[in-house]
Amino acid sequence: MLYSDHPRVHYDKPQLAEVICQLRFPAILSIGSREPVDFQEAVRGMFPRYAVKQEQPPAPPSAPGARTEAPRPVVNHSFISADGHWKLNLTQGFISLSTVAYPGWEGFGQRFDLPLAQFIKIYQPAFFERIGLRYVNIFSRRTLELEGEPWRELIAAPYLGVLAEEDVDETTTRKCSVDVEMGLDSTCRAKVHAGPGMVKQNAPNAPQDPEVKFILDIDLFMGGQIDPRMAAGGLETLHGHSTPLFQGAITDKLHTALEPR
Repeated sequence: MLYSDHPRVHYDKPQLAEVICQLRFPAILSIGSREPVDFQEAVRGMFPRYAVKQEQPPAPPSAPGARTEAPRPVVNHSFISADGHWKLNLTQGFISLSTVAYPGWEGFGQRFDLPLAQFIKIYQPAFFERIGLRYVNIFSRRTLELEGEPWRELIAAPYLGVLAEEDVDETTTRKCSVDVEMGLDSTCRAKVHAGPGMVKQNAPNAPQDPEVKFILDIDLFMGGQIDPRMAAGGLETLHGHSTPLFQGAITDKLHTALEPR
């Protein structure tokens, strides 16, 4: 069963590495051409730290031998909470909120209510082209006191590939992942990446963790021309799909180890 009908719960040992909400809109050039002073003033109480950088977008595909101009750099404005756990990003094409300390959906939504309302008020986007909600889970057997348990005892078979088979030794399987895009209803879709791997630390000279963890990356989204007034409702709809999809991906043993309440 791909989707679980278990009720929504909170976990005392969540394995969420990051939660990201992003809304894309047709380019608003003023965001990249001048500093977003009014927007910063509106959100500065929640996000007092500010940083800005220019990012080079990938070049579009072109025919062999054709000359193409590199796309212009995109100015990315970051507004960061005092503790560094929350980051609000604004470019000429999207606004996003991310956190490494997810407090639950209600708390996440409260953090986004004011920035989203102020963005719509100040910049008046014609519509949103894509609304996305992404949950990146990284399961550590060591943290959950499940060392020695094979992934097939913790993760549902559809997300394991050949590792679901009892005669496959996961310790000698160098690479195995599942990537799928599927419809959830008439308006919502999901991209899911699932598979074991090691999480690298990119900071210079940072010690590397040798533990093999399981990554379950769920990206829920809807597209089209979405009225800005419907953005909050769209996010609620996406979140409504996240619980049955997540709980359908884990076994009862892992569910218990996460300590639901």
